[in-house]
Amino acid sequence: MRTFADRIIAFNRKVEFRGGLPGGISIMNPFRGSNEYIFGISSAFYRKYYADNNPRRLILGINPGRFGAGFTGIPFTDTKRLTGDCGIAYAGRQTHEPSSVFIYEVIRAYGGPEKFYGDYYINSVCPLGFTHKGENGREKNYNYYDRADLTAAVTDFIIWNIREQIAMGVRTDVCFCLGTGKNEKFLRGLNERYGFFGEIVALEHPRFIMQYKSASRDVYVSKYLALLGKEQENETPENRR
Repeated sequence: MRTFADRIIAFNRKVEFRGGLPGGISIMNPFRGSNEYIFGISSAFYRKYYADNNPRRLILGINPGRFGAGFTGIPFTDTKRLTGDCGIAYAGRQTHEPSSVFIYEVIRAYGGPEKFYGDYYINSVCPLGFTHKGENGREKNYNYYDRADLTAAVTDFIIWNIREQIAMGVRTDVCFCLGTGKNEKFLRGLNERYGFFGEIVALEHPRFIMQYKSASRDVYVSKYLALLGKEQENETPENRR
């Protein structure tokens, strides 16, 4: 019988954007090309924490970043957190992603990776990331909502992705959205149209917290715990969908 991990790994193996993108925007797929190593370490992560068929609630970020999932294939997990918190060996360039720092502060406060990942599954509204070259010629992260033509180009891909994530076996009574601005607005709009989830609960995005509210991020850790913990306390057989 296939486990939750098997379904995630199968998704990672097949996920690919085949449409056209606006000029200057490139797709970032850590599982394609010469990145079999990334596929291997991400698969080890999912087999460690998701080798069962227990239902989990879904947390959706925006889209993968270069120094987190771009290197590990795991949303909000840079190489430092992969080795230090998850105990999975990584050989190669070490990356530090501020969003990952915050998420793992939440995970530790929640009770650690085993407990957290036993209750939650993190992915993104758009499962693949984007980059564009800045004025200095360097590649920078780009969000699916940063340009209207990019949003239009990937909307069908996003809808497909959300359906695929639900098919993993996640709970659909509530979905947590990371981002209280454009990501929340877009996801709520899709949810109103397609009825994916009973409720959308939005939390400030980790990148926003680390960039603008770092001095008071303990407050945001507490907020995350309060909302995540509240949903677990409210869990009953009747509200599973």
